[in-house]
Amino acid sequence: MVAGWFTQDSREEDFRLLGTRCTACSSVFFPREDSYCRNPACAGGELAEVQLSKRGRVWSYTDGRYRPPAPYVSDPAAEWKPYALLAVELEAERMVVLGQAVPGVTVAELAVGMEVEVVPGVLNEDAGTVWTTWHWRPVETAS
Repeated sequence: MVAGWFTQDSREEDFRLLGTRCTACSSVFFPREDSYCRNPACAGGELAEVQLSKRGRVWSYTDGRYRPPAPYVSDPAAEWKPYALLAVELEAERMVVLGQAVPGVTVAELAVGMEVEVVPGVLNEDAGTVWTTWHWRPVETAS
């Protein structure tokens, strides 16, 4: 089943971010592009859905120490916990993808060049709905 930006699979090992690839120039886009090739040097081609690499290397990182404004969803009554934000280079796709680290991983545990993998995460949940997202997890701490 597809949820737009990532595969919706209950098995963590099968979870992947979804992008699109231009059939004319082979450029890969994330988030996905469904209208036209964004490569200005390309005359355009069909856009095909592709699963992006599961693993990449930390290109850069920082910590989020403030509660972002709407539309970010968070409980204003809950204590704010900083989170690590990563820019991850996917070598095969020749692109950098942003995302949060898995909960509990801090910037003190990260390093440029470190291998990480994409895993499913929870953005928010209420009584009837769970909104999912992706997180980056250092491979060394993967279990």
